[in-house]
Amino acid sequence: MLERTIQVFRPHHLELRRRIIRIFLAIILCSGVAYYFSEEIAAYLIAPLYSATPLMKKLVYTNLPEAFIAYIKLSLLVGLAASFPVILYQLWSFIAPGLKKNEKKIAFTVVFWGSLLFALGAFFALFGMLPRMLAYFMSYASESLEPLPRLGRYLTFVIRTVIAFGLAFQIPFLMVMTGKANIVSAQYFRAKRIYFYGAITVIAFLLSAGDLMATVLLTIPLVLLYESGILLMRLFRGRN
Repeated sequence: MLERTIQVFRPHHLELRRRIIRIFLAIILCSGVAYYFSEEIAAYLIAPLYSATPLMKKLVYTNLPEAFIAYIKLSLLVGLAASFPVILYQLWSFIAPGLKKNEKKIAFTVVFWGSLLFALGAFFALFGMLPRMLAYFMSYASESLEPLPRLGRYLTFVIRTVIAFGLAFQIPFLMVMTGKANIVSAQYFRAKRIYFYGAITVIAFLLSAGDLMATVLLTIPLVLLYESGILLMRLFRGRN
């Protein structure tokens, strides 16, 4: 019985392994390219920090390998973000054989929009939220309180923020997927929207580190994305 079960699931296991290998290869390739341009990427990400306050003159590192490790971590995180479309595509390709033809087309559309939403979230974080967050954090600096951020921690903070916002913008993607899987209906999201609004506000508050203006700026697009998710569920599934 056990051998029969293994034989049944073995093709799926091998296919999943191939998809995971391709995902890892994509991450490694993107990370390698990112490491080649790591100094330029780091300089670009550090620029908003210098603009946040005239008292900010330099970043520091407190042990010898910290700068090297910081560039490695930066490259890996950038590689992870850059390979996000490949990750979605590989996941879709693993699921696709079990879907009908029209469902495969919908899945491909969802992968495209998932990647686009991730990119929009990343750009929103870099150009909308990050400057305001840095300005808030650096507002505590003064002549008697000199800011000396560590290179590694700062770069990790920026990239993690970008990835977090990219994932936060996946709300419509996740809603459509739950609808397609018949887990939750659009009617449920409409009926419970007030609770989801509260959760979105809390998440925005945490992501923006308590800055009221940044919280508002993040809450508004997330609420719009939530409502667009309900609309997309109706478009893909009809009436729920």
